[in-house]
Amino acid sequence: MTYDIVVIGGGPAGNKAASLLAGEYDVLVVEEHSSPGAPVQCAGLISDEVLKLSGVRPTILGELYGANIVFPNGRTISIRSKDRKAVLIDREELDTLMARKAEDAGAVHSYSTRYLSHKISGDSVRIETNKGEIETSVIIGADGHRSAVAATIGNNQPVEFVRGVQVDIARRHEDNEMITIRTGSAAPGFFSWEIPFSDMTRVGLCTSWEHGPPHEYLKTLLRRIGADDADVVKKYSGIIPLGGRRRTCAERLLLIGDAAGQVKPVSGGGLQPAFTSSYALAKTVREAFDENDMSEKALSVYEKRWKRAVGKELKRGYRLRRMYTSMSDGELNRAAETIDRENIKDTLNDGNIDHPSDLLFPLMRDPVTALRLAPLMLRAGIRGIR
Repeated sequence: MTYDIVVIGGGPAGNKAASLLAGEYDVLVVEEHSSPGAPVQCAGLISDEVLKLSGVRPTILGELYGANIVFPNGRTISIRSKDRKAVLIDREELDTLMARKAEDAGAVHSYSTRYLSHKISGDSVRIETNKGEIETSVIIGADGHRSAVAATIGNNQPVEFVRGVQVDIARRHEDNEMITIRTGSAAPGFFSWEIPFSDMTRVGLCTSWEHGPPHEYLKTLLRRIGADDADVVKKYSGIIPLGGRRRTCAERLLLIGDAAGQVKPVSGGGLQPAFTSSYALAKTVREAFDENDMSEKALSVYEKRWKRAVGKELKRGYRLRRMYTSMSDGELNRAAETIDRENIKDTLNDGNIDHPSDLLFPLMRDPVTALRLAPLMLRAGIRGIR
């Protein structure tokens, strides 16, 4: 079989890229699972920006207008906006709709097909799968956090991984418009969440790799919120790559989404940077076909383009993450004392979940906040780069 473009990975990132290119080229999407959307490895919480970028209209299961942020000592800061901040969707439905959209554009899917390796031979790429060989002009790696395609580019691991687990419990959240987030050692290296939808609550957390599997922390969290005896409707788990990869392209090869390390370090969300980067990828691929040049040098413009679009936020976000993970519970509690003021909460209300680092400068313009937080952030930042 011969195609112009083969996308390895049939998740949202792969199908978004396929949708943008299938109208002009013969595109095959190779997916190792038997259907789109499996397994689910996402909390399902997305912004209106991501919803628009997806190009599809999944069912909205809930709307969120703010967050209750719980600090290690129990102090809770509530940030609520009059504007909708996020919606809850079924990720399996989103993936399925995006796969259909790619097919409507002309892409072909090959399910239960596992990528094994690829080799460049002259002006084509020969891909080995469990179902045989495929030939293409360019390969797009969209195969997730443990991307086998990305691994073919030497020394190209993400900076770090965090591990997550969540459960849907048959218990209604106390406020269906607010998410609860817990910080500090309750979920070391990340945070926990309690997301309301319908008559259930999605409870989960992530932890840094060095803190071990997250399952025991989830058990503790469920006990803490009095839900350890609640009926578990569904359980999910997953791994998130953070800090980016050294390279996102090579000869006749480009990476997108988690495979490229395009993940927001503060929240762990990957859809917004992946969808945004897909336009840079599509433009680069079109130019490569027009010029009949699939060399690494020609494709390297993709890296410049996607970093121009989302790289600044990802870089800032990772700095914030390093500072946050270096703070002790006591330092987090002291930070809470500083930001638990009406004028600061008003600033936080204007925040965008896709661009959290944009809040840093408005916050630090407040003299009291700057005076109290700067030493904490400085000490944490120094520890974070050791």
